Amino acid sequence: MAIFLRHFQYPLCLLIFLFSHLAKADKQPNILWIITDDQRADSLACFNEATRGTAESRLGYVSSPNVDKLANEGVLFTAAYCNSPACAPSRDSMHTGRYPHRHGRYGFEQTHQEADFCTPTIPETMGANGYTAAHFGKSGYRLYKWGPGLTWQSLDHYNPHVDMKNDLRKNGLTDFYRNAIWENGKQTGTEEIWYFPNDTIKRYHVFRSDGELRSKDLETRAEIDEELEILRSYTRESPDLVLGGKSPLPTKDTLDGQILEAFESYLRHPNESYKTPWGKQLEGPDTDKPLFTHLSFCFPHTPVLPPEEFRKKFQDKVYKVPEFTKEELDSLPPQLVSLQNKMDFSNMKPEEKQQAIRDYYAFCAFGDYLIGQAVQSFKQYSEKFGRDYLIIFVCGDHGWHLGEQGIEAKFAPWDTSNHGAAIVSSSDTERFPPDTVYDGFIEYVDFAPTIINMAGVDVSESQYDYLDGYPLGDVLNGDAIQRDYVLGEMNHVYGPRAYLRSKDFAFSMRVRPKNGRPGQGYAPGENITWGLTAPRDDVEMALYDLRVDPLERKNLANTNDYRDLADWFRVKLGNIVLGDGRIECDWTQENVYSVSEFALGADDKALDIPKEIIPPAT
Repeated sequence: MAIFLRHFQYPLCLLIFLFSHLAKADKQPNILWIITDDQRADSLACFNEATRGTAESRLGYVSSPNVDKLANEGVLFTAAYCNSPACAPSRDSMHTGRYPHRHGRYGFEQTHQEADFCTPTIPETMGANGYTAAHFGKSGYRLYKWGPGLTWQSLDHYNPHVDMKNDLRKNGLTDFYRNAIWENGKQTGTEEIWYFPNDTIKRYHVFRSDGELRSKDLETRAEIDEELEILRSYTRESPDLVLGGKSPLPTKDTLDGQILEAFESYLRHPNESYKTPWGKQLEGPDTDKPLFTHLSFCFPHTPVLPPEEFRKKFQDKVYKVPEFTKEELDSLPPQLVSLQNKMDFSNMKPEEKQQAIRDYYAFCAFGDYLIGQAVQSFKQYSEKFGRDYLIIFVCGDHGWHLGEQGIEAKFAPWDTSNHGAAIVSSSDTERFPPDTVYDGFIEYVDFAPTIINMAGVDVSESQYDYLDGYPLGDVLNGDAIQRDYVLGEMNHVYGPRAYLRSKDFAFSMRVRPKNGRPGQGYAPGENITWGLTAPRDDVEMALYDLRVDPLERKNLANTNDYRDLADWFRVKLGNIVLGDGRIECDWTQENVYSVSEFALGADDKALDIPKEIIPPAT
């Protein structure tokens, strides 16, 4: 850091402050935070080895040599759970360090930071502590500038902020783009655009506002579907989702390949400005400052399009399709039946199920290659400029079903939607020892305090009381509270539902009577205790005994043996998410919200279940 003290008449205390600031900056590590999108933990061989004793998942072959290497260099957390099984609320929890019921974002609301209860995001805090905070790829946490009134201008707490949609896809730096067409404020159509080698572009409409697709639309789509072996979700509510196929472009030219290139190009231009391929002028990293980079890939989110070089490695693999029967729906509450109907995987043909699973894992293997390249470049940058590093890899902002519970989707309170994995690798091997596996619960709200703490900040200070998680270094060495459960909530696809999971039991319930969100169907805080006082059947409980049903195929909440236990979980979870600081905000307004505090302290991380209501594990 180029600071020169030319005037020696400064007070001694100021000199001490400046030198201490310099010393802190020198000790702050560069931090790389990698997040993938919709990635199952069992797509990692290292996770399977640690949890099952074999590199294969329950379904079959996976490949992840680069992530496996990263795990060997640090700590693998095998019981990492997201706090919402959907992209936006999960990423909000990661970026704020708060549960959904504490940050007030439960689905895909368009939100802002103007309400009084809003707290800083990670990049804001890192910037305030001397870091350059840079972003490359998908943000997904849906924070926008306030107008007054809602706008569609993203709130950029990162600088630079290279966005996968506005910077890359809209400028043709991708292999596929589904684009909405607007005229005079109205959507007149939707088109799919495919990018092929030699600057060849093919496009066609999949929706026209007049209701009639042209013959050319249908012909071009059919040709591309055949050429790229496209598998679409024809048995479910969203019939055009691409669940399998091959990318028309080589690895480096895909959307995720372009995200990697944007990140590496940034590292290649330290202390200088440079022009991006899409014409934006960016400033490279200031090597006198520590660097915090949020690198967010899109794989293996739909469209599932692994490049041919990775897809061919999986072409002969045969997978075990998860078991599911329609009888499982008989014990489910209406919310979860609705989810299965909307995201149905069970009616696809056997060969289509094989392709969906095969292409998904191939896409993850492609992503593993990109992660390996990113980690190598980041380490080289840190070494070149003499700074320690910390790498946090989050395997999926949430999980993804490949037939479990009869769906190919996320959104659910079941384990497959919520169970992820995380790796922390550091040049400080004392704090995060190599080749270590931690199998206790961690939650995605832990990433914010971990990152902030590694910047040299004491997150136990009162100004950080808003953080719901714990630094993973403290979790690892036993200085954090050991959780008996993890929890979360979302309001999307089937309405508001919260969940709580322990080692032995998984429980979920409807927490609000209407499917709308605060300000859209009911006022913030209206009838807030409904989930605790409504008739039992209205709350739509689901309870699984993981001791005998680890795959969650039989809901026991309404059986005689488990009824009392389900009612106990209803009170425990209801008090936490409804009464322990719940925020409900009307995001269409600048500062209209409620805070519910009738059960403060309910989230004590302990499950003291009366022994007499726990049935024997039979």
